[in-house]
Amino acid sequence: MTRLTGFDFATAKSCESCAYYFYQFTGVLGSFSQTCYNPQGKISDQIGDTIVQVVSKQVVSKKETYDFNKLNKRLRRNVGSAIQDFTMIEEGDRVMVCLSGGADSYTMLDILLSLKRSAPVNFELIAVNLDQKQPDFPEHVLPEYLDGLGVPYHVLERDTYSVVKRVVPEGKTMCGLCSRLRRGILYRFAREEGYTKIALGHHRDDIIETLFLNMFYGGKLKAMPPKLLSDDGDNIVIRPMSYCKESDIKQYAQVKEFPIIPCNLCGSQDHLQRQAMKHLLNDWNAKYPGRIETIFSAIQNVVPSHLADTTAYDFNNLGQTETPDQSTKSWA
Repeated sequence: MTRLTGFDFATAKSCESCAYYFYQFTGVLGSFSQTCYNPQGKISDQIGDTIVQVVSKQVVSKKETYDFNKLNKRLRRNVGSAIQDFTMIEEGDRVMVCLSGGADSYTMLDILLSLKRSAPVNFELIAVNLDQKQPDFPEHVLPEYLDGLGVPYHVLERDTYSVVKRVVPEGKTMCGLCSRLRRGILYRFAREEGYTKIALGHHRDDIIETLFLNMFYGGKLKAMPPKLLSDDGDNIVIRPMSYCKESDIKQYAQVKEFPIIPCNLCGSQDHLQRQAMKHLLNDWNAKYPGRIETIFSAIQNVVPSHLADTTAYDFNNLGQTETPDQSTKSWA
Protein backbone atom coordinates (compact mmCIF):
# COMPACT_ATOMS: atom_id res chain seq x y z
CA MET A 1 0.00 0.00 0.00
CA THR A 2 1.08 3.59 -0.62
CA ARG A 3 0.14 6.41 1.71
CA LEU A 4 0.06 9.75 -0.07
CA THR A 5 1.14 12.95 1.59
CA GLY A 6 0.56 16.56 0.59
CA PHE A 7 -2.91 15.84 -0.79
CA ASP A 8 -6.19 16.55 0.97
CA PHE A 9 -8.54 13.65 0.17
CA ALA A 10 -11.19 15.23 2.36
CA THR A 11 -11.95 17.57 -0.55
CA ALA A 12 -13.19 14.61 -2.60
CA LYS A 13 -16.98 14.49 -2.42
CA SER A 14 -17.32 11.06 -4.05
CA CYS A 15 -15.29 8.01 -5.02
CA GLU A 16 -15.28 9.24 -8.63
CA SER A 17 -13.78 12.62 -7.76
CA CYS A 18 -11.36 10.98 -5.34
CA ALA A 19 -10.26 8.67 -8.15
CA TYR A 20 -9.72 11.64 -10.41
CA TYR A 21 -7.62 13.43 -7.77
CA PHE A 22 -5.60 10.29 -7.12
CA TYR A 23 -4.86 9.66 -10.78
CA GLN A 24 -3.95 13.28 -11.44
CA PHE A 25 -1.75 13.33 -8.31
CA THR A 26 0.15 10.08 -8.95
CA GLY A 27 -0.23 9.32 -12.63
CA VAL A 28 -0.41 5.61 -11.78
CA LEU A 29 -2.99 2.99 -10.95
CA GLY A 30 -2.87 0.95 -7.77
CA SER A 31 -4.45 0.30 -4.41
CA PHE A 32 -3.56 2.58 -1.52
CA SER A 33 -4.51 3.28 2.07
CA GLN A 34 -5.81 6.74 2.84
CA THR A 35 -8.34 8.33 5.14
CA CYS A 36 -11.70 8.45 3.39
CA TYR A 37 -14.52 10.79 4.39
CA ASN A 38 -17.91 9.54 3.33
CA PRO A 39 -21.09 11.68 3.49
CA GLN A 40 -21.72 10.48 7.07
CA GLY A 41 -18.28 11.55 8.17
CA LYS A 42 -17.19 8.00 8.88
CA ILE A 43 -13.59 7.03 8.26
CA SER A 44 -12.40 4.10 6.14
CA ASP A 45 -8.79 2.93 5.79
CA GLN A 46 -9.18 1.26 2.41
CA ILE A 47 -10.70 2.84 -0.71
CA GLY A 48 -8.27 1.46 -3.28
CA ASP A 49 -10.48 -1.08 -5.06
CA THR A 50 -13.28 1.37 -5.88
CA ILE A 51 -10.89 4.06 -7.05
CA VAL A 52 -8.82 1.70 -9.19
CA GLN A 53 -11.96 0.51 -10.96
CA VAL A 54 -13.09 4.06 -11.68
CA VAL A 55 -9.67 5.18 -12.90
CA SER A 56 -9.27 2.03 -15.00
CA LYS A 57 -12.49 2.89 -16.86
CA GLN A 58 -11.16 6.39 -17.52
CA VAL A 59 -7.87 5.04 -18.89
CA VAL A 60 -9.64 2.45 -21.09
CA SER A 61 -11.94 5.15 -22.43
CA LYS A 62 -8.95 7.34 -23.33
CA LYS A 63 -7.25 4.41 -25.09
CA GLU A 64 -10.39 3.56 -27.05
CA THR A 65 -10.66 7.19 -28.17
CA TYR A 66 -7.00 7.17 -29.20
CA ASP A 67 -7.38 3.91 -31.15
CA PHE A 68 -10.51 5.17 -32.93
CA ASN A 69 -8.78 8.41 -33.91
CA LYS A 70 -5.96 6.36 -35.44
CA LEU A 71 -8.50 4.21 -37.29
CA ASN A 72 -10.36 7.27 -38.56
CA LYS A 73 -7.14 8.87 -39.80
CA ARG A 74 -6.09 5.63 -41.52
CA LEU A 75 -9.39 5.32 -43.37
CA ARG A 76 -9.34 9.01 -44.35
CA ARG A 77 -5.78 8.65 -45.61
CA ASN A 78 -6.54 5.48 -47.61
CA VAL A 79 -9.69 6.92 -49.19
CA GLY A 80 -7.96 10.21 -49.95
CA SER A 81 -5.01 8.40 -51.54
CA ALA A 82 -7.27 6.28 -53.74
CA ILE A 83 -9.23 9.35 -54.87
CA GLN A 84 -6.00 11.14 -55.75
CA ASP A 85 -4.23 8.17 -57.37
CA PHE A 86 -7.12 7.46 -59.75
CA THR A 87 -8.57 10.98 -60.08
CA MET A 88 -11.88 9.68 -58.78
CA ILE A 89 -13.46 13.02 -57.83
CA GLU A 90 -12.94 16.27 -59.73
CA GLU A 91 -14.15 19.85 -59.54
CA GLY A 92 -17.93 20.11 -59.88
CA ASP A 93 -18.60 16.36 -59.70
CA ARG A 94 -22.02 15.19 -58.59
CA VAL A 95 -21.23 11.91 -56.83
CA MET A 96 -24.01 9.37 -56.39
CA VAL A 97 -23.12 7.39 -53.24
CA CYS A 98 -24.79 3.98 -53.40
CA LEU A 99 -25.98 3.17 -49.90
CA SER A 100 -27.09 -0.40 -49.25
CA GLY A 101 -27.29 -0.28 -45.47
CA GLY A 102 -24.14 -2.36 -44.96
CA ALA A 103 -21.00 -1.40 -43.06
CA ASP A 104 -19.06 -0.71 -46.27
CA SER A 105 -21.43 1.85 -47.76
CA TYR A 106 -22.09 3.56 -44.42
CA THR A 107 -18.36 3.95 -43.85
CA MET A 108 -17.80 5.21 -47.39
CA LEU A 109 -20.44 7.92 -47.00
CA ASP A 110 -19.12 8.92 -43.58
CA ILE A 111 -15.52 9.25 -44.77
CA LEU A 112 -16.50 11.09 -47.97
CA LEU A 113 -18.54 13.58 -45.93
CA SER A 114 -15.52 14.10 -43.70
CA LEU A 115 -13.13 14.59 -46.64
CA LYS A 116 -15.56 16.93 -48.38
CA ARG A 117 -15.06 19.55 -45.68
CA SER A 118 -11.37 19.91 -46.51
CA ALA A 119 -11.17 18.65 -50.10
CA PRO A 120 -9.19 20.68 -52.68
CA VAL A 121 -12.18 20.55 -55.06
CA ASN A 122 -15.89 21.29 -54.76
CA PHE A 123 -18.28 18.38 -55.29
CA GLU A 124 -21.72 17.14 -54.30
CA LEU A 125 -22.66 13.95 -52.48
CA ILE A 126 -26.10 12.44 -53.01
CA ALA A 127 -26.99 9.15 -51.31
CA VAL A 128 -29.08 6.67 -53.27
CA ASN A 129 -30.64 3.47 -51.94
CA LEU A 130 -32.40 0.82 -54.00
CA ASP A 131 -35.30 -0.83 -52.18
CA GLN A 132 -35.61 -4.14 -54.02
CA LYS A 133 -38.71 -5.17 -52.07
CA GLN A 134 -37.04 -7.98 -50.20
CA PRO A 135 -39.20 -9.46 -47.42
CA ASP A 136 -38.86 -7.69 -44.06
CA PHE A 137 -36.70 -4.91 -45.48
CA PRO A 138 -36.75 -2.08 -42.86
CA GLU A 139 -37.76 0.80 -45.12
CA HIS A 140 -37.51 3.43 -42.37
CA VAL A 141 -33.88 2.86 -41.37
CA LEU A 142 -31.98 4.64 -44.14
CA PRO A 143 -34.33 7.64 -44.53
CA GLU A 144 -34.19 8.28 -40.77
CA TYR A 145 -30.41 8.00 -40.74
CA LEU A 146 -29.91 10.29 -43.75
CA ASP A 147 -32.44 12.84 -42.46
CA GLY A 148 -30.41 12.97 -39.26
CA LEU A 149 -27.24 13.69 -41.24
CA GLY A 150 -28.92 16.25 -43.48
CA VAL A 151 -27.63 14.44 -46.58
CA PRO A 152 -29.74 14.68 -49.76
CA TYR A 153 -30.92 11.26 -50.86
CA HIS A 154 -33.22 9.23 -53.09
CA VAL A 155 -34.83 5.87 -52.35
CA LEU A 156 -35.65 3.93 -55.54
CA GLU A 157 -38.35 1.30 -55.20
CA ARG A 158 -38.04 -1.55 -57.71
CA ASP A 159 -39.33 -5.07 -57.12
CA THR A 160 -36.34 -7.00 -58.40
CA TYR A 161 -36.79 -9.60 -55.67
CA SER A 162 -39.85 -11.09 -57.36
CA VAL A 163 -38.01 -11.20 -60.68
CA VAL A 164 -35.04 -13.03 -59.19
CA LYS A 165 -37.24 -15.52 -57.34
CA ARG A 166 -39.18 -16.23 -60.54
CA VAL A 167 -36.14 -16.67 -62.79
CA VAL A 168 -33.56 -18.37 -60.56
CA PRO A 169 -34.25 -22.05 -59.80
CA GLU A 170 -34.71 -23.03 -56.15
CA GLY A 171 -31.38 -23.62 -54.41
CA LYS A 172 -29.33 -21.69 -56.98
CA THR A 173 -27.38 -18.54 -56.23
CA MET A 174 -29.47 -15.39 -56.62
CA CYS A 175 -26.69 -12.81 -56.14
CA GLY A 176 -25.52 -12.70 -59.76
CA LEU A 177 -28.86 -11.78 -61.33
CA CYS A 178 -29.76 -9.55 -58.38
CA SER A 179 -26.57 -7.51 -58.77
CA ARG A 180 -27.01 -7.15 -62.54
CA LEU A 181 -30.56 -5.87 -62.14
CA ARG A 182 -29.45 -3.51 -59.37
CA ARG A 183 -26.56 -2.20 -61.44
CA GLY A 184 -28.79 -1.51 -64.44
CA ILE A 185 -31.30 0.45 -62.34
CA LEU A 186 -28.61 2.53 -60.65
CA TYR A 187 -26.77 3.26 -63.91
CA ARG A 188 -29.98 4.41 -65.58
CA PHE A 189 -30.93 6.63 -62.63
CA ALA A 190 -27.46 8.22 -62.54
CA ARG A 191 -27.70 9.02 -66.25
CA GLU A 192 -31.18 10.50 -65.92
CA GLU A 193 -30.22 12.67 -62.92
CA GLY A 194 -26.94 13.86 -64.40
CA TYR A 195 -24.62 12.37 -61.77
CA THR A 196 -21.04 12.36 -62.99
CA LYS A 197 -19.68 9.59 -60.73
CA ILE A 198 -21.17 6.51 -59.08
CA ALA A 199 -19.43 5.60 -55.81
CA LEU A 200 -19.52 1.97 -54.66
CA GLY A 201 -18.36 0.67 -51.29
CA HIS A 202 -16.06 -2.16 -52.40
CA HIS A 203 -12.82 -2.39 -50.44
CA ARG A 204 -9.37 -3.95 -50.79
CA ASP A 205 -10.49 -7.42 -49.71
CA ASP A 206 -13.32 -7.39 -52.29
CA ILE A 207 -10.78 -6.61 -55.02
CA ILE A 208 -8.49 -9.47 -54.00
CA GLU A 209 -11.37 -11.94 -53.70
CA THR A 210 -12.55 -10.96 -57.18
CA LEU A 211 -9.06 -11.59 -58.56
CA PHE A 212 -9.07 -15.16 -57.29
CA LEU A 213 -12.69 -15.77 -58.28
CA ASN A 214 -11.87 -14.80 -61.87
CA MET A 215 -8.73 -16.93 -61.83
CA PHE A 216 -10.31 -20.04 -60.34
CA TYR A 217 -13.74 -19.91 -61.98
CA GLY A 218 -13.48 -17.53 -64.95
CA GLY A 219 -10.05 -18.27 -66.39
CA LYS A 220 -9.14 -14.58 -66.39
CA LEU A 221 -6.48 -12.53 -64.63
CA LYS A 222 -8.92 -9.76 -63.71
CA ALA A 223 -9.87 -8.07 -60.48
CA MET A 224 -12.16 -5.15 -59.59
CA PRO A 225 -10.81 -1.75 -60.76
CA PRO A 226 -10.85 1.30 -58.47
CA LYS A 227 -12.23 3.32 -61.40
CA LEU A 228 -14.29 2.02 -64.30
CA LEU A 229 -16.13 3.28 -67.36
CA SER A 230 -19.39 1.35 -67.66
CA ASP A 231 -20.01 -0.80 -70.73
CA ASP A 232 -22.51 1.71 -72.11
CA GLY A 233 -19.91 4.47 -71.78
CA ASP A 234 -22.31 6.72 -69.87
CA ASN A 235 -21.19 6.21 -66.27
CA ILE A 236 -17.92 6.37 -64.39
CA VAL A 237 -17.87 4.04 -61.40
CA ILE A 238 -15.46 4.76 -58.54
CA ARG A 239 -14.48 2.71 -55.50
CA PRO A 240 -13.02 5.17 -52.99
CA MET A 241 -12.31 2.45 -50.42
CA SER A 242 -10.10 0.37 -52.70
CA TYR A 243 -7.16 0.80 -50.32
CA CYS A 244 -9.16 0.08 -47.12
CA LYS A 245 -9.07 -3.19 -45.20
CA GLU A 246 -12.37 -4.92 -44.47
CA SER A 247 -11.38 -5.34 -40.80
CA ASP A 248 -10.86 -1.58 -40.45
CA ILE A 249 -14.27 -0.89 -41.98
CA LYS A 250 -16.03 -3.36 -39.68
CA GLN A 251 -14.34 -1.87 -36.63
CA TYR A 252 -15.20 1.67 -37.72
CA ALA A 253 -18.85 0.76 -38.34
CA GLN A 254 -19.09 -0.93 -34.94
CA VAL A 255 -17.76 2.10 -33.07
CA LYS A 256 -19.94 4.51 -35.06
CA GLU A 257 -22.96 2.25 -34.43
CA PHE A 258 -24.35 2.54 -37.93
CA PRO A 259 -27.88 1.08 -38.29
CA ILE A 260 -26.74 -1.94 -40.29
CA ILE A 261 -29.24 -3.70 -42.55
CA PRO A 262 -28.07 -7.32 -43.02
CA CYS A 263 -27.63 -8.68 -46.54
CA ASN A 264 -29.51 -11.89 -45.81
CA LEU A 265 -33.06 -10.70 -46.31
CA CYS A 266 -33.42 -13.03 -49.27
CA GLY A 267 -32.04 -15.97 -47.31
CA SER A 268 -28.53 -16.86 -46.19
CA GLN A 269 -26.29 -18.32 -48.88
CA ASP A 270 -23.15 -19.32 -46.99
CA HIS A 271 -22.06 -21.64 -49.80
CA LEU A 272 -21.31 -18.80 -52.19
CA GLN A 273 -17.98 -18.92 -54.00
CA ARG A 274 -17.03 -15.48 -52.67
CA GLN A 275 -17.46 -16.64 -49.09
CA ALA A 276 -15.27 -19.65 -49.80
CA MET A 277 -12.63 -17.35 -51.28
CA LYS A 278 -12.81 -15.09 -48.23
CA HIS A 279 -12.20 -18.06 -45.92
CA LEU A 280 -9.27 -19.19 -48.07
CA LEU A 281 -7.59 -15.79 -47.96
CA ASN A 282 -8.17 -15.41 -44.22
CA ASP A 283 -6.61 -18.84 -43.61
CA TRP A 284 -3.59 -17.86 -45.70
CA ASN A 285 -3.19 -14.59 -43.87
CA ALA A 286 -3.44 -16.32 -40.49
CA LYS A 287 -0.65 -18.74 -41.43
CA TYR A 288 1.44 -16.17 -43.28
CA PRO A 289 0.73 -12.65 -41.93
CA GLY A 290 1.05 -9.96 -44.58
CA ARG A 291 0.10 -12.22 -47.49
CA ILE A 292 -3.03 -10.18 -48.33
CA GLU A 293 -0.98 -6.98 -48.45
CA THR A 294 1.50 -8.69 -50.79
CA ILE A 295 -1.26 -9.89 -53.11
CA PHE A 296 -2.76 -6.41 -53.33
CA SER A 297 0.70 -5.00 -54.05
CA ALA A 298 0.98 -7.49 -56.92
CA ILE A 299 -2.29 -6.18 -58.38
CA GLN A 300 -0.67 -2.74 -58.47
CA ASN A 301 2.54 -4.02 -60.09
CA VAL A 302 1.58 -5.91 -63.23
CA VAL A 303 4.31 -6.98 -65.69
CA PRO A 304 2.59 -7.99 -68.97
CA SER A 305 5.87 -9.15 -70.53
CA HIS A 306 6.05 -11.90 -67.91
CA LEU A 307 2.58 -13.24 -68.55
CA ALA A 308 1.22 -14.99 -71.66
CA ASP A 309 -1.40 -12.66 -73.05
CA THR A 310 -0.51 -11.73 -76.63
CA THR A 311 -3.07 -8.92 -76.61
CA ALA A 312 -1.44 -7.27 -73.60
CA TYR A 313 2.16 -7.55 -74.83
CA ASP A 314 3.64 -7.67 -78.34
CA PHE A 315 5.55 -10.94 -78.21
CA ASN A 316 5.54 -11.30 -82.02
CA ASN A 317 7.75 -8.30 -82.61
CA LEU A 318 10.00 -8.85 -79.61
CA GLY A 319 13.61 -8.15 -80.62
CA GLN A 320 12.66 -7.42 -84.25
CA THR A 321 14.15 -4.43 -86.03
CA GLU A 322 11.91 -4.90 -89.05
CA THR A 323 8.30 -5.94 -89.41
CA PRO A 324 8.34 -9.71 -89.83
CA ASP A 325 6.46 -11.60 -92.53
CA GLN A 326 3.18 -12.58 -90.87
CA SER A 327 2.90 -16.15 -91.99
CA THR A 328 -0.53 -17.72 -92.06
CA LYS A 329 0.88 -21.25 -91.67
CA SER A 330 -0.18 -23.05 -88.55
CA TRP A 331 2.35 -24.54 -86.13
CA ALA A 332 -0.23 -26.72 -84.48
